[in-house]
Amino acid sequence: MARLSVSTVSRQSDTTIFNGIKLVQSLSVVIIAAVVISPLLALFVGSLKPDRFQILADMGSFRAFWVANPSLANYAEIATFSGATPMARYLVNSIIILVITVAAGIVVNSMAAFVLARGRIPGRALLLSALIGLYIVPQESIVLPLLSLITRLGLSDSFAALILPSVASPLYIFLLYQFFIQIPDDIYDAATVDGALPFSIYWRIYLPMSAPALATVAILQGIESWNQYLWPLMVTQTDWARPISVGIASYFGHDTVYWNSAFAASVMMMAPVLLFYLLFQRWFVASMIGSAVKG
Repeated sequence: MARLSVSTVSRQSDTTIFNGIKLVQSLSVVIIAAVVISPLLALFVGSLKPDRFQILADMGSFRAFWVANPSLANYAEIATFSGATPMARYLVNSIIILVITVAAGIVVNSMAAFVLARGRIPGRALLLSALIGLYIVPQESIVLPLLSLITRLGLSDSFAALILPSVASPLYIFLLYQFFIQIPDDIYDAATVDGALPFSIYWRIYLPMSAPALATVAILQGIESWNQYLWPLMVTQTDWARPISVGIASYFGHDTVYWNSAFAASVMMMAPVLLFYLLFQRWFVASMIGSAVKG
């Protein structure tokens, strides 16, 4: 009986410790989620306050997370295609840039990665080292020569100037290369024996098998393109191709800040990229899990 009692007490103690650990983990997740979500909630709530001075007064207190009389006046004011700050036009421009950049980037980067992974290229190791070296070079160090090139080509203040420099990326080529080389050689050899050309193998076999990696590239490249500020600021002079990231900066003047308009425009900028992530997050998570297991 004594042994049974000790065993029972031991199991109860283990259960208590386990429940305590789960409680601590749950509280940690709640705290981390609150820290991550609270700025987004404050941003959304602030966008429903038409008085910019009230937004400024509520910052730093719990009133930043509550609005007594919500209003869509800020959105109605800025969601226009004309005027001093046509945010609707800027948003459409950003979506156009995002879609074309991601679509072209997936094709160009995946084709380059496929050639590196399966092509008979002399000096492949040197090329891979060069890709990594190019990724290390900060974009700010090449922005002036790139601006000079774009100006000489007559592409300044155009969608091409915002899209072309972002299509090919050493990081995404290397990421897709790492995924392609993990596909068994037997698949490529069997398709070659059946008479398939390299492009057909790439298009019909490798791309469908690489959906998680392609989704990862789409998300990362899409977010990178969407959040660009320095390059669009330098290369655009009119509203024709200006993205929303540059348009929001117009609300921050030297003498005053239009917090209500800036908050509403920030929500407009945030919503499409969140939707973009939700569309591809299943493949993104699958790619991350697959990379961790293979690693």
